[in-house]
Amino acid sequence: DVSDMGWTKAGSIKYYDDPFQAKIPVNFHIGCMALPPASHDSVDSIPPMPTGGNLDNKRIGVGTTMYYPVEVAGALLSMGDAHTAQGDSELDGTGIETSVTGDFKITVIKASEFNDWQKILDFPLGETKDSFIVHGFTETDYLETYSDNPGDIYGASSIDKAMMNAYTQTRKFLMHAYGVSEIEVNTLITQAVDFAMTQLVDGNW
Repeated sequence: DVSDMGWTKAGSIKYYDDPFQAKIPVNFHIGCMALPPASHDSVDSIPPMPTGGNLDNKRIGVGTTMYYPVEVAGALLSMGDAHTAQGDSELDGTGIETSVTGDFKITVIKASEFNDWQKILDFPLGETKDSFIVHGFTETDYLETYSDNPGDIYGASSIDKAMMNAYTQTRKFLMHAYGVSEIEVNTLITQAVDFAMTQLVDGNW
């Protein structure tokens, strides 16, 4: 008897009669922003890769600059999956999904103009007024690791490997961006870097 649990049954769909009232702060951001990879003619839009993808990172909003390595002619930037708000992990698969109209500035940085850290960029990098956002996944490029069966990443994802990769990418970025030694960078990471899990919903954790 579902009536005792506060449900209304309509066919095979159940609805709450009295949903919990919550106030969630608005934080418009783009869940999926990417360039296509050179390795495959078509790819799953869910697992992220070096050229971006469904990062579902609530920090990719107003005031954030994203850097993506270009692998194909014309870059072919696409974006979508906008959210009004979403917590880290987007655990059940959806944020507060929405449609947005925004102003975006698109800049192409030629290889001849790269600085040191741009030369080693093999992950999507975010920049805000006071921080950098390094993305590290279970596999830096799951399309390379599982080239024959890319869908295998769903069963192979590991938070331990993702954490190690996030550390490795952060160390690499800081050493090239600031010219510090490996010993110094490990101290900087220990003292000043926050690690967060932002895309557990997206296959390549």
